[in-house]
Amino acid sequence: MLRVKLLAEGARLPVVAHPGEDLGYDVFALEAVELWARQSVRVRTGIAVEARHPETGAGLGLLVRDRSSMASKGIAVTGGVIDAGYRGEIQILLTNLTDTAIRLEAGDRIAQMIPVPVLTGVVEQVEDLGDSSRAEKGFGSSGR
Repeated sequence: MLRVKLLAEGARLPVVAHPGEDLGYDVFALEAVELWARQSVRVRTGIAVEARHPETGAGLGLLVRDRSSMASKGIAVTGGVIDAGYRGEIQILLTNLTDTAIRLEAGDRIAQMIPVPVLTGVVEQVEDLGDSSRAEKGFGSSGR
């Protein structure tokens, strides 16, 4: 469940085209913005949200990710973690990866928010870690 508070005139509720099938909620730009070449800009959405698991009611975080249509134009989401307890305005950090300016209009779909369970807990310092088959094998250790 996604509870949404509209904070500004012109703000739009996030949408999901196929509930239960689509992974994320599309979010919209509140205002028009010019993204200059190789520039990052915070884009306002005019919304605040509260994500909850539909069955348990547990708080959910949200990962903000690219929409494929934006990525194909060279616009990437370059920030993207919304903590379960955050209640301020959602702002989307977009980066223009191209060499030309790109204009976004108010009401454009700019990103998607993907609900995720919060699994963080207390950090415990230890002297030894449990055994695993991988152990300390790192970069490239599983083949090419």
